[in-house]
Amino acid sequence: MRDDILDQGISDTDIAVVGMAAHLPGAANIGEYWRNLVAGVESIRVLSDEELLAAGESAVRIAKPNYVPSAAVLDGFADFDADFFGFSPKEAAILDPQHRHFLEVAWEALENAGHPPEKFTGAIGVYAGCGAGSYFYFNLCSNRDLVDQTGMFLLRHTGNDKDFLATRVSHIFDLKGPSINLQTACSTSLVAVHFATQALLNGECDMALAGGVTIELPQKRGYLFTEGEILSPDGHCHAFDHRAQGTVFGSGAGCVVLRRAKDAIRDGDHIWAILKGSAVNNDGAAKAGYLAPSVDGQARCIAEAQAVAGIDAGQVSYVECHGTGTYLGDPIEVAALTAAFRKTSDAVGSCRIGSVKTNIGHLDTAAGVASLIKVALALHHRQLPPSLGYEAPNPSIDFESSPFGVNDRLTDWQSERPRVAGVNSLGVGGTNAHAVLQEAPARGEGGESLWPFQPIVLSAKSRGALDAGATRLAAHLRENPAQDLADVAYTLKEGRRAFDKRRVLVAESHEEAAHLLAGGDPRRVFSHDFLGENPEVVFMFPGGGAQYVGMARDLYETEPVFADWMDQGLAILQPKLDYDIRALWLPKPGLEATAAERLKKPSVQLPLIMITEYALAQLYISWGVTPAALVGHSMGENTAACLAGVLSFEDCIGLIHLRGSLFDTIAPGGMLSVPMDEAALRPWIAGDLDLASVNAPGLCVISGPDAALDGLAAQLLAEGVETSRIAIDIAAHSRMLEPILGRFGDYLRRITLSPPRLPIISNRSGQVLSDAEAVSPDYWVAHLRNTVNFRACMAMLTAEAGRVYMEMGPGRTMSSLAQANGVAAGQVIPALRHPEQ
Repeated sequence: MRDDILDQGISDTDIAVVGMAAHLPGAANIGEYWRNLVAGVESIRVLSDEELLAAGESAVRIAKPNYVPSAAVLDGFADFDADFFGFSPKEAAILDPQHRHFLEVAWEALENAGHPPEKFTGAIGVYAGCGAGSYFYFNLCSNRDLVDQTGMFLLRHTGNDKDFLATRVSHIFDLKGPSINLQTACSTSLVAVHFATQALLNGECDMALAGGVTIELPQKRGYLFTEGEILSPDGHCHAFDHRAQGTVFGSGAGCVVLRRAKDAIRDGDHIWAILKGSAVNNDGAAKAGYLAPSVDGQARCIAEAQAVAGIDAGQVSYVECHGTGTYLGDPIEVAALTAAFRKTSDAVGSCRIGSVKTNIGHLDTAAGVASLIKVALALHHRQLPPSLGYEAPNPSIDFESSPFGVNDRLTDWQSERPRVAGVNSLGVGGTNAHAVLQEAPARGEGGESLWPFQPIVLSAKSRGALDAGATRLAAHLRENPAQDLADVAYTLKEGRRAFDKRRVLVAESHEEAAHLLAGGDPRRVFSHDFLGENPEVVFMFPGGGAQYVGMARDLYETEPVFADWMDQGLAILQPKLDYDIRALWLPKPGLEATAAERLKKPSVQLPLIMITEYALAQLYISWGVTPAALVGHSMGENTAACLAGVLSFEDCIGLIHLRGSLFDTIAPGGMLSVPMDEAALRPWIAGDLDLASVNAPGLCVISGPDAALDGLAAQLLAEGVETSRIAIDIAAHSRMLEPILGRFGDYLRRITLSPPRLPIISNRSGQVLSDAEAVSPDYWVAHLRNTVNFRACMAMLTAEAGRVYMEMGPGRTMSSLAQANGVAAGQVIPALRHPEQ
């Protein structure tokens, strides 16, 4: 174990709480739970007569003088994402809501832990229990047709018996560790935590889920108060208070993910709290009756847990009590705590106590895990939430000579040493559980990310769930601006299961990411469907005209691989020039317009575009993005050939510089974009005009002298066809280039041309460039002169479905053309951020 772990008091028997999730009254998640706790929100609701009647309560019962219209309601108790967990509608309808919610909190806890089951190499155990199956009796058995069609055995066993709560989780998530149902009444979920920790320490599993769930049915109903029983007469839980006469039952689910602390620290897990030790026992027969609590039994359990944890009571500054708010139960619990604490401490008033039942009611089998999550959150935030409903002590509790006082207001948890808390949970029938938690060890300062932009990835099984996840993440980022965005990005990528509906964006800050997630700008936020585990990637290289001042500046300043290739390329190019190319690429403030004008010149723009394209491709290859094929448009095919090894980097820069210089010498001309298919356009091409490119269905480009292009545009307009001039003053891929073809060919014959190491789709044929074509100077001369058949290139590429197309260069021309050729927007990715983004 590392020395810095030992220095923080972490032992081999410590257990880390690395994930938590809860569905509780008034809180759909642990974030809402904590906000309610610190705000002192009571989620026990007083129900209106209308709500009660709508829930099936009778008017006669409501009118009774001892009827209490209060309940700790679980909102959305019947909701369930059946598709996500692979249930048919009928299976989901049969499934007890307790089982539904425990599946959901188990999954949410694993996500909170950042450990998708399929990525975790060790065995994962499940320890859990649930409440009585009231859904089975109230909703299923009362449906005679359902019982007759399905059969009582399947109804009970497929989705309603307690025995199948844990094993269903193991089955659906494919977990191979122990899968154990535990039932000890109100202490069930804390007992589950205890046995999960023992399994981890014994090596039976390497990660464990533990928790519980209770959903009372029917929901939104009150109860009849009877003197001397456990229910509260006023619909509130007054734990430790002089008004304490009973509790209010509620519904909820909770789950925690546990790992051996040294493993969690080694793997860099987020740790909510450290579980130092726990104990479970039973009162036995030495008490007033089976249902009665026992001071001695509880005290033995608490003292044993502290001994296992290796701490004395004086270190414990807070205890989350069982705290049901009954007149006799609370004094017995405080007496038991006092007896246990007095074994190692004689302090008075040093430890605060509270009960979350005053907030959310008594959750029965989920009560213990709800308490544990509260304490873990309190340790994490270093605040003690108020225990509600307290104004004066229960006269049967001797607080003055005890170590305890009720924490009845929000308190900063001050401590000069690691904060330690206890969690107490007591079950009817005498099974007691106690856990000792300590605040998580301080994390070392993580290295600052060298790359300021972070990829934010999301996935879901449906578009609706993807949108909802984006909304939740946006809210989380706004609420947690201090959280390292690089850590968020890493967890989203490595700590989440990837589903078929996907979304990705790149952001520099929390606010930018939240804004993009909320707005969904398709230019910055890309949504797509899963294309397979390793979809083939096609690199697309644009031709002339794609340049802009400062292109790829961000990458040059932050990515060494890109910067190195740019530096190499510019060092090769600069001796051929009589001006500073860097001053035009990255001009000083105030000189951008002048630089932009100079970059319009072919001899200036073309080699700079080519070097940028090549450096960008090399950067993505260094990141592990390996192209399956290459395609370029016009000059872009030269860059593709260089990347494929047909010609060297130095020779390619020389070729492209020559190309641009030769373009500077030809007679003025232009290019006209025409929204027509090649076959329909051919009859219009006459005189000095040539078909420069066939870009996509219904999209071609004509080259030639300006006057001839103006004449063609007028003729087509008369026929209702609107054309547009391309911002270029040369007639590329036309007969006007013939005077320069000889010098271009001479250069090609002087350099070494080699067979390509990667498939290149030829602009000439629309097929894979052959070795013979690649090493032939005549091919490249004809490529410069003749039509670019990009439509045929894309037809060849799209014949293989599921490819991803990356534009390796400035601008968006290739991305637009790919989509015009039928490629889905989600499969086209510009590799370089545009300055307008």
